[in-house]
Amino acid sequence: MSSADLTGRVALLTGATSGIGAATATLLAEWGAHVLVAGRDADRGGQVVAAVRERGGKADFLAADLRDADSVRRLAREATALGGGRVDILVNNAGVFPFGPTAQTPADQVDAVYDLNVKAPFYLVGELAPAMAERGQGAIVNISTMVAEYGVAGMALYASSKAAVNLLTKSWAAEFGPQGVRVNAVEPGPTRTEGTAVMGDDLDTLAAQAPAGRPAEAREIAEAIAYLVSDAASFVQGAILPVDGGRTAV
Repeated sequence: MSSADLTGRVALLTGATSGIGAATATLLAEWGAHVLVAGRDADRGGQVVAAVRERGGKADFLAADLRDADSVRRLAREATALGGGRVDILVNNAGVFPFGPTAQTPADQVDAVYDLNVKAPFYLVGELAPAMAERGQGAIVNISTMVAEYGVAGMALYASSKAAVNLLTKSWAAEFGPQGVRVNAVEPGPTRTEGTAVMGDDLDTLAAQAPAGRPAEAREIAEAIAYLVSDAASFVQGAILPVDGGRTAV
């Protein structure tokens, strides 16, 4: 079997109705996985599923509002049922990235960011990783950000939530790695997606600070995620992989 062959594996991806999540779902399906596209927008999710199926892949949509703990747990149950009793791959991609001064950040926004960026992955891993460990194999990739590595004015809330994700990644590698579950994270840099379109020229300005000098395309981030869930990364555990055009290196 090729290291890029995911035939027979079930992959649950959150925030997979657009952007990096959709690109990753498409790529994992190309590699043979049954992809479970989770998100709030059924129309966009249906489009991703249809595109995968048109290419001969296997995909289903699961509706979930990951800001709600009960919805997160229900998603885990539904994904396991659709996967024939298991989920082999989990990609925690769903997230929000509001920017702004700390003093002007309302309390409900703080709660919303941590509910989605931190608590949702925490609950999903809690629901799915033990079963992976019982089977002796599984792969989890958490999506972080390059600004979890250094301070940026106006990004305290978002960056701190992803810094928490980085530490969770290492903690889960310690907790579940001995039972064959690999847990890693990807730190994207500026990436062209539907969500970052609102940044306009600011996206290019941010990207210009890195050696690559340009924003990434969603597929480029998806390639890194796909590597980490594949057998090619069989000895990679607890890694935080920057995919940021070199920004955190320099």
